[in-house]
Amino acid sequence: MTTDDPDPPSRLRITVTDGRGRPRTERGLVPWLTRIAPRTARGELTIALVGDRKMRDLNRQFRGLNRVTDVLSFPADHDGPAVGDVPLLGDVVIATGRAARQARAAGWTDAQEVKRLALHGLLHLLGYDHERDDGRMERLELRLRRRGGLPPD
Repeated sequence: MTTDDPDPPSRLRITVTDGRGRPRTERGLVPWLTRIAPRTARGELTIALVGDRKMRDLNRQFRGLNRVTDVLSFPADHDGPAVGDVPLLGDVVIATGRAARQARAAGWTDAQEVKRLALHGLLHLLGYDHERDDGRMERLELRLRRRGGLPPD
């Protein structure tokens, strides 16, 4: 992670899948995230759109929590393989049921909430940590969301 500068589009390769790893089209998500991602974002990532039960299982397995969260990020091993000249960033997992409920509560569309969560997950893959960075990730995320046309919280 280097700067908070959100300028020009990044070199990202994004695959969107369902909970079983099957390709899924989420209209507009990939070009949107590619366009608004920080320029430091370079690499391959997968965004998995899963049901709440699967997210609960992942939380239980990897975090010891028996609950559904909206998004999880699994960074790749940075010493691991690259895809050609593109490093593996990792995986972002989004709970679609929880995302839909959050979208309704906020007055947004499901697509807007999935975009918000995908961006949040990507920033975690890039090394940002809102629990330890004195607001740095939150400021960057808000700036990128505005740039991408998403409403504020």
